[in-house]
Amino acid sequence: MSSDAPVLVQREGPVVHVTLNRPARRNAIGGGMGEALDELVGQLRVDPTARVVVLRGAGGHFCAGLDLTEMAQGPAEDRMGAQLARNRAIGERYLAIASLPQVVIAAVEGAAHAGGLGFVCCADIAFASADARFSAPETRRGLVAAQILPWVARRIGRSNATRMVLEAGVIDAATALRWGMVHEVAADRAGLDALVAQSLALILEGAPGALAETKLLLAALGPVSPEGYPEKAADSFARTGSGPEAIEGIAAFKEKRKPSWAAG
Repeated sequence: MSSDAPVLVQREGPVVHVTLNRPARRNAIGGGMGEALDELVGQLRVDPTARVVVLRGAGGHFCAGLDLTEMAQGPAEDRMGAQLARNRAIGERYLAIASLPQVVIAAVEGAAHAGGLGFVCCADIAFASADARFSAPETRRGLVAAQILPWVARRIGRSNATRMVLEAGVIDAATALRWGMVHEVAADRAGLDALVAQSLALILEGAPGALAETKLLLAALGPVSPEGYPEKAADSFARTGSGPEAIEGIAAFKEKRKPSWAAG
């Protein structure tokens, strides 16, 4: 696979290392990354030889979320429909990753914001380096944390998720550990690699079929969101994403200034 592909895949026996590869954009979801992930997940779903998936980001960051520069592309009259389709696909992507028969490990460095936070929370196991930062900044952009919300709430509880998506601030790795967002924190990249290696060794002691069946039982404990939520979330993000607050919020983000509602 080309080194400039938006998603890099390296196979080490039963372990599939997946790297989000848009480092110049802090691995923001765009430039074909989502579609590449969807294709890979489809392949993994029917690959009995793969047992663990390790998800990382290139260049010192995990994933900064949706690439907001792509949201305003295309004719305005077509934008709502395009956003609805994209939002449905994002919601389905998290569910597909969580539903893989393989154990999914997220190894987090740097930014894990918005959609990147969703990847962390839909993984089975998450580790972070001490420099990792987690955020759901959508309301500061005039948007809503729609697709990631059920996954964040399931991982850290509704109370912490409520604070996170309403304050839209940044939490550090120590707070993420305390809230249960990640399972362990390492001092640096070397320590993070050691945590991943230790977890891989333990997981690979388990029988492949038993691990997959255990994941099915965990999923059977209850759905991540109630019936009807995915469509409600897709519609909500599309409406806010097409509205005046998002126009101002995204412009402010690009111009590195506060949006009009936060001025003063």
